[in-house]
Amino acid sequence: MMSDKLPKLVTDLPGPKARKIIDDDSRWVSPSYTRSYPFVAARGRGALVEDVDQNRFLDFNAGIAVCSTGHCHPDVVRAVQDQAAELIHMSGTDFYYGLMPEFAKAIGNLVPYGNDWRCYFGNSGAEAVEAAMKLARYHTGRQHYIAFHGAFHGRTFGSLSLTNSKPVQRKGFSPLVPGVTHVPFPNPYRDGGGCGERAIAYIRDVVFKTTLDPAEVAAFVVETVQGEGGYIVPPDDFLPRLQALAREHGILMVADEVQSGSGRTGRLFAFEHFDYQPDIITLAKGVASGMPLGVMMAQAGIMEWEPGAHASTFGGNPVCLAAATATLNLLQSGYLENCRQMGELLRTGALELMERHPVIGDVRGLGLMIGVEFVRDRTTKETAADLRDAVVDECFKRGLLVLGAGPSTIRLSPPLLVDQEQCRFALQTIDEAVAAASA
Repeated sequence: MMSDKLPKLVTDLPGPKARKIIDDDSRWVSPSYTRSYPFVAARGRGALVEDVDQNRFLDFNAGIAVCSTGHCHPDVVRAVQDQAAELIHMSGTDFYYGLMPEFAKAIGNLVPYGNDWRCYFGNSGAEAVEAAMKLARYHTGRQHYIAFHGAFHGRTFGSLSLTNSKPVQRKGFSPLVPGVTHVPFPNPYRDGGGCGERAIAYIRDVVFKTTLDPAEVAAFVVETVQGEGGYIVPPDDFLPRLQALAREHGILMVADEVQSGSGRTGRLFAFEHFDYQPDIITLAKGVASGMPLGVMMAQAGIMEWEPGAHASTFGGNPVCLAAATATLNLLQSGYLENCRQMGELLRTGALELMERHPVIGDVRGLGLMIGVEFVRDRTTKETAADLRDAVVDECFKRGLLVLGAGPSTIRLSPPLLVDQEQCRFALQTIDEAVAAASA
């Protein structure tokens, strides 16, 4: 069906079947969804997806960093099918089944520090963040949170209160959950050297002296690598300094790894790249290769709430946990290493594109979580959202699916099984797309 490893376009885009579905969608589906281009998915294998008109695309979104092991990996499909034939649902809220402790133990033993982790299971990243917010308040008895400019933590009321990525995401929904203060997230490209230390100084010397008593702060909630904010990798010293400040005041550290975790950066957890040990970890997206699962992890001394304090009817569904177990096995059996190798190939290739195209202001990232930022002028670093959007569109016309992040960045986040041929095709396509969009 899709034996070739590269795109193949056989109709105009969108094709006739796609146009019909898009028309029906506009009639029957919520207009709140954001669609960057008219791709109508029908099937996927590996790093490839095919639309309803049999046009084949290379997916450098991985379903928004979700299909970590590729589309419909046979091991994941088999795990889902086998589990669905045995038990689809029983509700871990009220009953036991073995997959819950089995997966919790497996992933807990892979955290590179501590050995007494517990997992709470939900259905999404937003639910994992909501659980982290509740646990932080429950454990500390404090009511405030500190989150960061550019952050995306979800769209439910609690997680949206932490989100600070785009005004449209919050517009019309106030009042949100009170007690959230947003502070700058250090951006080495835009803020220069020492930005990590300055960000900490702002919290310590401004926020804690004018706005918040640190004794009332339950948690810092921070993406290890910002996702929707533009694939921003903080300077090496920022997270360790933030942790030291948190420890000084009894504040918990919540690492939101919904997008950056589950192997996306070449390590199982993105915080492994830094000298940093969070107290609470949130995972979702790639953790179950496309099945809906959110995980909130904390050490047993923190996750000590009583029965009934928090639960979910569908969270930790047996089929989703089977997919997550298969995913974890695949990550450990070679996909993390491939992520590191292909990430280096992509990052090096993108830097070469930057040498040829002055509209590319910065290339950054870890593993297969790479951001390419577009600017109008490298000196002023003025953002170029329209140019970025044109590049995204030109890539689509050539069979490559990418999406934007932040004011003017495209994200490269393919499945972790992507190969050299596919990475080189993507780089060549981006090269052509930038040239066409610039013209």
